[in-house]
Amino acid sequence: MSNYPAIEILGLTKTYAKSKKAAAKTALKGVDLVVPRGSIFGLLGPNGAGKSTMINILAGLVNKSAGSAKICGFDIDTQTRQARSSIGIVPQEITMDVFFTPFQALELQAGYYGVPKAERRSEEILAALGLSDKRNAYVRQLSGGMKRRLLIAKALVHNPPVLILDEPTAGVDIELRRQLWEYVKVLHERGTTVILTTHYLEEAEALCDQIAIIHHGEIVANESKTSLLSRLDKRTLVITPTKPISEIPKELSKLDANITAEGQLAIHYRSGTDSISGMLNQVKAAGLSIGDLRTEEPDLEDVFLSLTYASDKKST
Repeated sequence: MSNYPAIEILGLTKTYAKSKKAAAKTALKGVDLVVPRGSIFGLLGPNGAGKSTMINILAGLVNKSAGSAKICGFDIDTQTRQARSSIGIVPQEITMDVFFTPFQALELQAGYYGVPKAERRSEEILAALGLSDKRNAYVRQLSGGMKRRLLIAKALVHNPPVLILDEPTAGVDIELRRQLWEYVKVLHERGTTVILTTHYLEEAEALCDQIAIIHHGEIVANESKTSLLSRLDKRTLVITPTKPISEIPKELSKLDANITAEGQLAIHYRSGTDSISGMLNQVKAAGLSIGDLRTEEPDLEDVFLSLTYASDKKST
């Protein structure tokens, strides 16, 4: 069992039939995706890219049109019970029965998965997610952030080896977001494979070791975070002159440069072909006195925008 990937998707296709209000739409176009066991895997994409459709197919909420999907080696069609027992999903939408208490909600969820009473971890999970003091409060009395924590708790009652977090920190305050990610790291250290979808790209950059980007129902990138960031071999040398400048000296006109709002000189270059010392010599030769300087590297947002823009151009 341990040799199987956490998720293995081959040729996954989903076409929604046309209706009176909308034409037929293909949400997934033959997606191939393998999520390594034990990873924190980021699945990123714009709204409508196909992320939720893929997750809902894995959860058994949407029927695929073609292709196959396995969870921890279990086929979602022929080994449905084992596949669903291997995954916990935290949805975007906060949906739960508001007339239960958090403890009752976890016990009920554990019962759905056939977890024997002696093996249930409801108290432990509530404590880990900071909900012990709300154990006996009605769910309708919880704040939005607490309800989101309870969704995560419900996804963990059967101790799944794979946990999918679909926009788990949407609308959550900074402190709660930090607490959630600390607990996610604990789960990961215990061996849980975590799949994260988020619009907060800085979260994916900080947490994930591998990232796939989906756009228009197709995977446009799937590689390690390091490899993905290296796709943009572009850096920026930001020079703060001793006196702010308002225009680029003629001697530097051949450089890819601009003036910032603070009167700094920002020079864009490629680390593999351009020499920082050479650029600094040109700046000095142009008569600029350097007060300070720094270099800036691309972040995940730069890569994301670059790949989705390239995909848009290709599709048109």
